[in-house]
Amino acid sequence: MIKKYLSIKNWSIDDRPREKLISKGINSLSNAELIAILIGSGNKKETAVDLSKNILSKVNNNLNELGKLSIDDFKSFNGIGDAKAITIIAALELGRRRKLTEAINKTKIAHSKDIFNIFQPILSDLPYEEFWVLCLNRQNKIIEKHKVSQGGIAGTVIDVKIILKLAVNELASSIILCHNHPSGNITPSSNDKKITDKLKKASDYFDIKIIDHIIVADDKYFSFADENLI
Repeated sequence: MIKKYLSIKNWSIDDRPREKLISKGINSLSNAELIAILIGSGNKKETAVDLSKNILSKVNNNLNELGKLSIDDFKSFNGIGDAKAITIIAALELGRRRKLTEAINKTKIAHSKDIFNIFQPILSDLPYEEFWVLCLNRQNKIIEKHKVSQGGIAGTVIDVKIILKLAVNELASSIILCHNHPSGNITPSSNDKKITDKLKKASDYFDIKIIDHIIVADDKYFSFADENLI
């Protein structure tokens, strides 16, 4: 027997997500209600809000995990097709880009958290590893950031020559290394330590200092500099 539910159209106006946003402001809405606005409708058994709650429950109500879902992942939910899946993914991507823009506008690097704030929007949701380099001038201000490589779940290939060439071309006084761990474990591997040491020794010949190596995993990070490993 199909369980009947009260359609959103029959809810109190103050409880409808769109009307609630207008009358009470964006901060009054739950994550499920925000997603419900994006998808617009549910299915025969669930309202848009109920369907959104169901989607969130599958990722333990973690928006970082939600951002890792593919179009096919979203389409596995009854009532979500290509259009709705793409709408959710596009909204999450806009949120990432906004956060990234805000982080980059703070151009001087003073702490490992500043580095994390730049790369977390780029790397935290990826199901594979990427390795990036941040080039800095003498005032520790950002010159440019570069993606050096992209790999698989377990790792990515790092070419010391490419990294140093990027730094020299940018006339960087120092560089910062950053990559992600899709597993969620921020502990550096033996390879992470080896490549950091190798790059540090090589960069010394060019008078380029490696300030830090950051490992990003979801909403956490590991700093080689903070742990006196560099």
